[in-house]
Amino acid sequence: MSRRVVRQSKFRHVFGQPVKADQMYEDIRVSKVTCDSSFCAVNPKFVAIIVESGGGGAFIVLPLAKTGRVDKNHPLVTGHTAPVLDIDWCPHNDNVIASASEDTTVMVWQIPDYVPVRNITEPVVTLEGHSKRVSIISWHPTARNVLLSAGCDNLVILWNVGTGEMLLALDDMHTDLIYNVGWNRNGSLLVTTCKDKKVRVIDPRKQQIIAKNFEEPIALQEMDTSNGVLLPFYDADSSIVYLCGKGDSSIRYFEITDEAPYVHYLNTYSSKEPQRGMGFMPKRGLDVSKCEIARFFKLHERKCEPIVMTVPRKSDLFQDDLYPDTPGPEPALEADEWLSGKDAEPILISLRDGYVPIKNRELKVVKKNILDSKPPPGPRRRHSTCDSDFSQPALEEVLEEIRALKETVQAQEKRISDLENKLCQFTNGTD
Repeated sequence: MSRRVVRQSKFRHVFGQPVKADQMYEDIRVSKVTCDSSFCAVNPKFVAIIVESGGGGAFIVLPLAKTGRVDKNHPLVTGHTAPVLDIDWCPHNDNVIASASEDTTVMVWQIPDYVPVRNITEPVVTLEGHSKRVSIISWHPTARNVLLSAGCDNLVILWNVGTGEMLLALDDMHTDLIYNVGWNRNGSLLVTTCKDKKVRVIDPRKQQIIAKNFEEPIALQEMDTSNGVLLPFYDADSSIVYLCGKGDSSIRYFEITDEAPYVHYLNTYSSKEPQRGMGFMPKRGLDVSKCEIARFFKLHERKCEPIVMTVPRKSDLFQDDLYPDTPGPEPALEADEWLSGKDAEPILISLRDGYVPIKNRELKVVKKNILDSKPPPGPRRRHSTCDSDFSQPALEEVLEEIRALKETVQAQEKRISDLENKLCQFTNGTD
C-alpha cells in the first residue's frame, strides 16, 4: 500500500489571528450601500473606511496607531454629493487616496499626517468623464499618477492625476456592467470581469482586447453554495491568493504554483461574525519581526478588526524566504512615459530592517494652461484680465499665493489640533 506524499510548502501552516480588542477600531458606522467593492483601503500609515453619511458620500481616515473607540466627531473626508463606492490608496504616495462615487465623479485627496480639526472637503483634483456611477478605481502599479476608473456606463477611463486629464477611454469593449478590474505586475495589461460572464485581458494603450475566451480553466475550485461576492487578494511575493467572501465569515487561502494542479488549498480562517468588507495591507506595512505575511482589516457593522496572518518560526532572525524584495513607494515611470509605450517593473525594496513610511509628500496637479487654447467660435468677447492677455507669470504668482495660504491654513489647523489635545490632557489630569 503506497503512502500519500504530502506536498512540501513553507506556507502550509499559515494561521490567522485577530488582534486584541484594544487594537481594533470601534464605533465606525460602516457604509450600508449596495456595492461589490471592499469598502476599506489600508497602507503603512492609514486605514480608510467608507462610512454612512447623510446628504452625500464620505469616508473616514484613521492613522494606523489610532486604535480603540473612534470619536463620533472625528473628521471625515467629504465632498461627493452621493455615496462613495470605492477607495484606493496611491501606491507611490501614502498620503494620497482616490475615491469613486455614485455622483459619477472620481476625487483625489491629500491626507495630512496630523489629524485635521475639520472635515476634509476640498479634493486635490476632481475627475469627470463618466455618465453613470463610478464603482471601481485602481492605481497603476508602476507609473506615477495614472489612475483607472470604471463605471456603470460600461466605460473604463485612464487618468493622469498630475494634470487632471483623461489619458484613454476604453469604450465599446464591455457589453454589460463591469464587476472588477485588475492590473498585471508592470501595468502593461489589465483584466476585467463583466456581467456578460466574460473575462477580458486588455492592452489599454492599444485599446485592444487580447484575450477573452476562458472556457477551459487550468484549475476549478468549488468554494461553497453561498451567493456572496468573493473579494480576491493576491500576494505575488508568496504566490498566495486569499478569498474573502462578502457576507461570509471566513478567509480561504491557496498557493499558486507553475505545475499542475496549479492551485493548492492551504487553510481557512474562520470567525463567528460575517464581514462587510475587507482591507489588505501592502507587504511593506507588515511586521517582519513576527513573521507576518499578510494583514486583513475586516469590517463589521460598527468596527474594523485587523487579522494577522503569520508563519510560525522559532528563529528571531529575518526570514529571507518569507520576504523577497517587494514593490516600494517609488514609481518606475512617469505617466507620459507609460502612455508612449514604455513599461517598467516595480522598483523593489528590502524589508530586512523593516519599512519606515516616508513623510507627507504633496501631490501637485499642474493643469494645462487653458489660456493657451483658442477661444470657442462665436460672438467676439470683450477682453478682461481672464483672457489670453493675462500673463503666465502673473497666473503663477496667484497660484503660488494660493498655495502659501493653504499651507498657512494647514499649519494653523495643526496648531489648533495640538492645543486641543493638550487641553484634553490637562482636563483629564485635573479630573
